[in-house]
Amino acid sequence: MPVFVAWPLGFDFGFVYWYLMRFAGSSPFKHHGIDIRTYAIAMLGGGYKENIKEALPRRWFDELPHTHRALDDALEQGALFCNMLIENQERLRSAPR
Repeated sequence: MPVFVAWPLGFDFGFVYWYLMRFAGSSPFKHHGIDIRTYAIAMLGGGYKENIKEALPRRWFDELPHTHRALDDALEQGALFCNMLIENQERLRSAPR
């Protein structure tokens, strides 16, 4: 099942979902999505205001441009989420059982 991942999920999902429904007739995501900021809060703790992109660990970011062009932003957000996901999976694997 495809899951839509974005920062911010509320804005990006609504736009993409509308576009897919309007021009493709369906959405492969149904209503499944993950907000990257919320995932960061779950990993790091703290509150919503403290977990801005500038406060996240630099190791989560690849050297990708932030141009506010849809494709560039999608690549940047995808790399960010993948790096977060890998770190979280490694943390879970190394945690005592």
